[in-house]
Amino acid sequence: MSEPASSPSEPAQPAVPENDLELTVVIPCLNEADTVEICIQKAWRAMRENDIPGEVVVSDNGSTDDSVEIAERNGARVVHVAEPGYGAALIGGIKAARARYVMMGDADDSYDWLELPKFVFEAREGYDLVQGCRLPAGGGTILPGAMPVLHQWGNPMLTAMVKRMFGSKVNDIYCGLRLFTPELFERLDLRCTGMEFATEMIIKATLYEASISQVPITLHPDGRKSHGPHLRTFRDGWRTVRFFLMYSPRWLFLLPGLIMIALGAVGYALALPQTTVFGATLGAHTLLVASLSILLGYQSILFAIFTKTFAITEGLMPPDDRMTRFFEVATLERGLTLGAGAFAAGLLLIARVAGQWWDIGFGALDYAETMRWVIPGVTLSALGFQTVFSGFFVSILGMARR
Repeated sequence: MSEPASSPSEPAQPAVPENDLELTVVIPCLNEADTVEICIQKAWRAMRENDIPGEVVVSDNGSTDDSVEIAERNGARVVHVAEPGYGAALIGGIKAARARYVMMGDADDSYDWLELPKFVFEAREGYDLVQGCRLPAGGGTILPGAMPVLHQWGNPMLTAMVKRMFGSKVNDIYCGLRLFTPELFERLDLRCTGMEFATEMIIKATLYEASISQVPITLHPDGRKSHGPHLRTFRDGWRTVRFFLMYSPRWLFLLPGLIMIALGAVGYALALPQTTVFGATLGAHTLLVASLSILLGYQSILFAIFTKTFAITEGLMPPDDRMTRFFEVATLERGLTLGAGAFAAGLLLIARVAGQWWDIGFGALDYAETMRWVIPGVTLSALGFQTVFSGFFVSILGMARR
């Protein structure tokens, strides 16, 4: 990597009126005294040599070394963020930005801030988000020793998950070197305060149909000597996957629920007529297991509806035309009617068996026969009960706050 662009005493850039600033560089910082200076100086040099009027904001997250003094000595504006976390530090720095564009990147010298101009040039074409890409699949370059082997396997895998689950076109969701407009940042209303912040931005930008461009970059080895990376592979990897699932009711709840209901329906189709499969006669026990599958599957689908409704109402996700069409058909009144009907039908099936029991003076029943009526009756009653009260609950969730 190149040497620092200037000595600490050299002026970073001529003073520019706040209204004329084109770019705010935001660098999160937690004890980065080893490398924060070279990052700041490269950012200043890139802006100065390409006539980009801008500022550098170092968002300090509680450093106990000389990071703050070094940043101020090199012309950066320091913003102190008390809430711990990578995302919290970035949010604090971004909110303090005063320019037309905001560019974020780490302070460990693994991103070469001299590549800054190509992000700005791309943003001038009208993109909401310009995303860096380190991975070869997107034209990027990873220098030897710059990325652990496990990450070289995990990053493409998690990127592929985001593409499949959310329809993203981004080739490197974890790359932290990116530029975006303050308007997009406000619209996305990002909530994650940890390492998930970077992927939350990509997912929500995709869901909100922001215009996204990608720029290949080179990833260099971490320049820090006093401590290792803040990233914890397995902890932060799990937190990312957890976020994917929490942000996708379709994959977390809906698809598993549909599969369980389908399996339960197959069980019913085979067990009600007491079909023999591979020499085994399927009866009441199969019905019981099939009912469990149907009940769990239906509950999972209800969770998908609850989650999606809440997320849209609270602004965590954009409005979804499919949900709008669904609620045009699945009104509360129709749900109550269907649920009450299923509940009554279930009680009738149970009553039929109760009548048979009455007829024999409450003696011993033929369980193999009567359970073929009781189990469906209980299942229908449970489904009806869930439908009635879930209808009220989802209606409450859908009430927007004033």
